[in-house]
Amino acid sequence: MPDLSTWPFERLQAFTAGTNDWSQLESVRVVAQQHAYDSNRSYDARRRWAELSLLANRRMRSTAPEGSARELRQDFMLRTWVIDHLGPQDDNSAWNPQVLGADTLVALKLSPSGAAALAGNWRDLPIEQIRELRRHKNLTAHLERLITHLRPGPTHDRLLPWIETRQLLP
Repeated sequence: MPDLSTWPFERLQAFTAGTNDWSQLESVRVVAQQHAYDSNRSYDARRRWAELSLLANRRMRSTAPEGSARELRQDFMLRTWVIDHLGPQDDNSAWNPQVLGADTLVALKLSPSGAAALAGNWRDLPIEQIRELRRHKNLTAHLERLITHLRPGPTHDRLLPWIETRQLLP
């Protein structure tokens, strides 16, 4: 595999669009994310790199029937990082805190109270339920930073309990 870190944006973007190979997409995701984190780049350039990282990540996720929790967590964490460090953009769904909050709620199958109740005796649960609790813990890792960007309302109110519940999960 070539050293993708030296490729210009346009070449990496075309490469991403032309591959379905998970490992190549993961390499693109990592390289693009590193460029997005580079404070020597302009905010616009960093957002473009972050969008490319999200594209690679979403293409990786599309190979799984429901998308994997790993790729969803990476998506949520990068979007939160951009909102937190480069600022939200209401006209771009990737950088809109309300959209990210709604996307998070869609990914969560349990309620905070249901997850907390299961977590009370998680060592006695079947492995599938423990995995589901871990999935919820991973998918809520970004909420402490995101919650400060959400407007008061139903999305904020539904996500807020997850911050405390998350601490109870295995």
